[in-house]
Amino acid sequence: MLPVPYCHVVFTLPQELVALALQNPRVVYSILFRAVSETLLTIAADLRLLGAHIGFLAVLHTWNQKMLPHPHLHCLVPAGGLSPDRSRWIRCRQRFFLPVKVLRKRFRRKFLALLATAFRKRKLSFSGSLAQLANPTAFDRLLRQLKSKNWVVFAKRPFGGPEHVIKYLARCTHRVAIANGRLLEMRDGQVVFRWRDSADGNQQKLMTLDALEFIRRFLLHVLPSGFVKIRHFGFLANRNRREALPLCRSLLPALPDQVSTFLTETQQRALVRRCPFCRTGGLHVIEQISARELIELSSVAGANTS
Repeated sequence: MLPVPYCHVVFTLPQELVALALQNPRVVYSILFRAVSETLLTIAADLRLLGAHIGFLAVLHTWNQKMLPHPHLHCLVPAGGLSPDRSRWIRCRQRFFLPVKVLRKRFRRKFLALLATAFRKRKLSFSGSLAQLANPTAFDRLLRQLKSKNWVVFAKRPFGGPEHVIKYLARCTHRVAIANGRLLEMRDGQVVFRWRDSADGNQQKLMTLDALEFIRRFLLHVLPSGFVKIRHFGFLANRNRREALPLCRSLLPALPDQVSTFLTETQQRALVRRCPFCRTGGLHVIEQISARELIELSSVAGANTS
């Protein structure tokens, strides 16, 4: 991790490509990684925008809150990069990393070009409701429809230093389609879980599914054997970072000040854990108890009361 602010950029595949991705996960998700990486590296290198060689890591998620297919790539990017001559660190603007409209258009064009190439090389398979796409005319019609559609690219402003990134990675990198904490109960063959409705102000809601449907949705997100869902690019790529990271650090003299200038007052307050009761005092960790220890303590307490 570099001690600089980081940016969070999300690239999402349109719904029209979901079924194709489910039938060809290795090919389509590999194209997604390549299209996103080439988009970010190319746009960031443009002298009119940032003019820097960047590095980033990308994490593949294939689900939404209802465990339905929703392929998207989360990218965590240091807010800046190396100059073309590798002599200085170029910072991005404080309010945004790269223009979203430009990213969206380049991502769409690159992905569709790679998808067309995969089709010509017969790397895609079509069955069931997609059987008609095996016809080149039908496939070209799909590509034309997707070219006229606005693809979703979401970019947050720089949000803090490496400590924020580590917390994010701890939550998200090895996440599966649903976390244990969202599972509430299973009764009479029905599974009840909690989900967040982004279309309704991120309200927490409950959903009940038949157990077989729950398992079906969960298995939709099992990736092909050996598929790597966390990848590094640019100066963070495996072949580059041994030399690039020390160079980046040597070009960053005022590290704490750089990070703090990107944090708003609200974000700085959020870094301090407050007491949930008085809301004023700071919360300090005295001891951590594992789930196993907690169960053992509960068992001992229950035995003593009986």
